[in-house]
Amino acid sequence: MNRVYNFSAGPSMLPLPVLEKAAAELVCYGESGMSVMEMSHRSPDYEVIIADAEKMLRSLMQIPDNYKVLFLQGGASTQFAAVPMNLIGKTGKADYIVSGQFSGKAFKEAQKLGYDVRCVATTKDDNFDHVPTVKREDFRPDASYVHICFNNTIYGTKYGYIPDTGDIPLVADMSSCIISEPVDVSKFGVIYAGAQKNMAPAGLTIVIVREDLLDYAQADMPTMLEWKTMAENDSMYNTPPCYTIYMAKLVYEWILSIGGLDEMKKMNEKKAAYLYDYLDGQDYYVAPVKKDSRSMMNVTFVTGDADLDKKFASEAGKAGLKNLKGHRSVGGMRASIYNAMPYEGVVALVDFMKEFAKNNPKG
Repeated sequence: MNRVYNFSAGPSMLPLPVLEKAAAELVCYGESGMSVMEMSHRSPDYEVIIADAEKMLRSLMQIPDNYKVLFLQGGASTQFAAVPMNLIGKTGKADYIVSGQFSGKAFKEAQKLGYDVRCVATTKDDNFDHVPTVKREDFRPDASYVHICFNNTIYGTKYGYIPDTGDIPLVADMSSCIISEPVDVSKFGVIYAGAQKNMAPAGLTIVIVREDLLDYAQADMPTMLEWKTMAENDSMYNTPPCYTIYMAKLVYEWILSIGGLDEMKKMNEKKAAYLYDYLDGQDYYVAPVKKDSRSMMNVTFVTGDADLDKKFASEAGKAGLKNLKGHRSVGGMRASIYNAMPYEGVVALVDFMKEFAKNNPKG
């Protein structure tokens, strides 16, 4: 078996033990005589799978009892519309912090729907090299919610703090950092995330919503976007993404087996520190993100020469370090070092970076 180190921002690599267990159960799950892919979502076997997935996620994230956990489809991008449709009925207004491309898209989607939404702060003029610093008084006191993207995959930034919104529910897109470290769920009204970066293959979206926020949905909104309907039907109003939920359950199981999110955080901090320490100790590559906003999951860097950046990504791929090309909108390089990336992969990357710098001097 010739596994590469896959630095893709998503879909991303999965833990090898998870893949191996999934492979062993692919044709026949337990005593069911069938694959989970073939299983009715109403069957007793599958009901146990989805119930265990929720139980494990609640355990991992220490989700309070007064929050619903929803297993949905449509990606985090669908939630850009679902969030205002479900919440803005509380007061008719919402505030957004735009710290990158996806929070910007969420803001524009709410505007497109005709809602009274306001951009409170943005770092667009600084090429999103840090996250905005905000205070409670920056928000409208009658806002239904405040929306943020907690980790910015494209630019490699992350909130080093949880914004103080007072009594206004805080809504966070955590697609690229969920279950990478402990987070106090009670500080948020809603957390949502596409699963394809840290949880599972593409196709599953997680929504964690405080129960008291389920009563503000727009009356004419599509049923499939209404969280209350999905909560009342235990995420099975229609056929859910069955196999992807099963894969997520295996990932939760794996994290629990290694010590939970406290241990996961230690592993992720070690990987990120090794890469950032190298970047900070040389002058060939530049890490554009301000230190207090650096992401632990997505590390961006450039050589300052577009041709060299292109050559770097190409030669790294040939060396078994795949998908290091930066997002098409910003260029450069991006190493996504999610939960499943082993420490050895980051060491291999730094070794390659050193060799590349030595063999490709800048004029």
